[in-house]
Amino acid sequence: MSTPPRLVLASASPARRQVLTRAGLNPEVIVSGVDESSAKAESPADLAGRLAELKARAVVERLEVTGPTVVIGCDSVLELDGVAHGKPHTAERATERWRAMRGRTGILHTGHHVVCHDEDLHPTARTSVGSTKVTFADLSDAEIVAYVATGEPLGVAGSFTLDGFGGAFITGIEGDPANVLGISLPLLRRMLADAGVEWTSLWSGSNSHR
Repeated sequence: MSTPPRLVLASASPARRQVLTRAGLNPEVIVSGVDESSAKAESPADLAGRLAELKARAVVERLEVTGPTVVIGCDSVLELDGVAHGKPHTAERATERWRAMRGRTGILHTGHHVVCHDEDLHPTARTSVGSTKVTFADLSDAEIVAYVATGEPLGVAGSFTLDGFGGAFITGIEGDPANVLGISLPLLRRMLADAGVEWTSLWSGSNSHR
């Protein structure tokens, strides 16, 4: 693409936007509105990929594409004992999950789906899933209660964050840490390159659509 692409992030996650911003990108955010609870898949990794695809497609359908455009959809789930865990939403569920997670290792799967329109408005789509092992500290019941009381774990996949209150409770990461924050930059760069988009064309200053 010779014309700088319009960059759209199909996610309400502040962490994902911050990861992109710190990497020199400045996406516009359009929330997909997808009902995550309705998605089904054969495995936690497949579920993450499916949700990312649904989010990106929902936003693409609402866009008026007039030139080179990149839409990024992402979604994360934590796999523990072969089961996918998304956002707990309630304090009771977050507490229950932390009691199951403490002292153990889970896999954080983040699905990435990109839809890239070239100068002729031809779309190219790619889906990939990044997986990172996360080891949790052996929290006491009191620590779990205190953490859940912050409200942070209620609205995030797996009931934890790496870049907030929950960071002190993560004792090990095996893989890309940014994937745990919700978007893997190396994986995304490879996907975009495969779709014909140069990563450096997305650096802020090149992206004029706001």
